[in-house]
Amino acid sequence: MKVQLLNSGWMTASAALWRQGEDPRVRARCPVPSYLIETEDERILVDTGLHPEACADGAAFYESPETMGLFSLELDRPVHEQVELDALTMVVLTHLHWDHAGGLSFVPASVPLVIQRREWEAGDDPAAVKRNFFFARDYAVEESRLVLIDGDHDLLGDGSVELLFTPGHTPGHQSVRVGDLVIGADVVHYAAGLDDHRFPAFGDDPEAQARSAERLRELRDAGLTVMPGHDPDVLRPGPLSV
Repeated sequence: MKVQLLNSGWMTASAALWRQGEDPRVRARCPVPSYLIETEDERILVDTGLHPEACADGAAFYESPETMGLFSLELDRPVHEQVELDALTMVVLTHLHWDHAGGLSFVPASVPLVIQRREWEAGDDPAAVKRNFFFARDYAVEESRLVLIDGDHDLLGDGSVELLFTPGHTPGHQSVRVGDLVIGADVVHYAAGLDDHRFPAFGDDPEAQARSAERLRELRDAGLTVMPGHDPDVLRPGPLSV
């Protein structure tokens, strides 16, 4: 079993947007990670990073200057230049935000897409879409390729890769456990968030997010490694120990 962290972009915005209590005048630059999980038979991409056109002009690409005007985006190498997408056996989306689902359009339509049912349904609900800053063009895929999950799930049926239902940041957010490694995604943006609960200024359900953070904190305290969503001091590309 191998897991590799990929850098699939950078986002710069007010530090207070990423973490409550920070100085709003300070700009903070955060990495956008994706992960490639490889077994003898499986090649699983977790999240797809930023879309190149969004990095060139996010306001125009998403037709949302109010939202995208808050961010400066950078992309050295999109996911489809780092991973042989035709060889993937599935894609797991932790959630539908544009920095996680932006590169999905480059993945061949033959590759199954694994996502929590609650998240997928939120992506089709106008109120939830507005509240969570989803952009439907990111996940405009044929429903025939969807694998909808309800709660925790043994992805491969052998306990090696487990999906953990961790809602709050978005309605159906999920994390991924591989051995002693947990891809926490955006349960917390920074590693310290598992303890201080200084979540981003945006989120679907802060109380649910706090419960999800507590769940991941318990795993960390039990000796597992929990990867935060966008912590520049933690997220460095390369192989990870599982």
